Amino acid sequence: MITTNEIKNRQGERIDHSFYPGSRSKALVILGHGVTGNKDRPLLIALAKELSNQCWPCLTLSFSGNGDSEGAFEESNITKEIGDLQAVLDVVPNDVRVAYIGHSMGAAVGVLTAARDMRIFTLISLAGMTHTAAFVQREFGEVIPGAGVMWEDENCPLSQKYVDDLTQIGDTLAAAGELLQPWLLIHGADDDTVPIQDGRDAYEVATSEKKLLELPGEGHLFSEKSYPQISEAVTAWLELHVAPAGDCSTSEG
Repeated sequence: MITTNEIKNRQGERIDHSFYPGSRSKALVILGHGVTGNKDRPLLIALAKELSNQCWPCLTLSFSGNGDSEGAFEESNITKEIGDLQAVLDVVPNDVRVAYIGHSMGAAVGVLTAARDMRIFTLISLAGMTHTAAFVQREFGEVIPGAGVMWEDENCPLSQKYVDDLTQIGDTLAAAGELLQPWLLIHGADDDTVPIQDGRDAYEVATSEKKLLELPGEGHLFSEKSYPQISEAVTAWLELHVAPAGDCSTSEG
């Protein structure tokens, strides 16, 4: 199913994805990237490979307008990416337990999706964005939408649609407070793109089973030296909350 299916969002745009096999046939880990990213970000690849080695089948996706997915980057925003994630969930069989791992803005997509869609069985946020309006103002407040670009990257024009969407959302705190799924939050203490206070604020309002892991010395993208600690924490969380979906008898990764 997932290895061969073409996935399209409601706009008919193809969502590029990679599948990392694992022997737990009744579980799937979906990994989503942050703004200006794609499915081939080093952290996502490293995490997907390690989880696959631990028998967890993984799917990494590039949201529409990013990477090799169809669509215009200027159309990308949190609301549209929620639709992209739901399009991926639509191709997952009903008896498969889904864990969603999102980085940065991809984590905000996860929170807002999981609050309304119980097909996400457990949630993991890496450097998760909580205060979306504050992020736009802090990072792009001096950039003119439609004329300027994000972080001096000519491939990533700043659109009015992006600014308006994140400003209108404001923050994800209400959705975080509504979550029923177990939630693991991992955040670098030295993150200067999405401050660790975003993670702390989200953790504070969450009422579901939750855990916040703060990594001293780590920034927004996390360094390679932190990958083993992140993988270990994620694996332990999956074993605790999704393990009944299947035994790890052999690794296909």
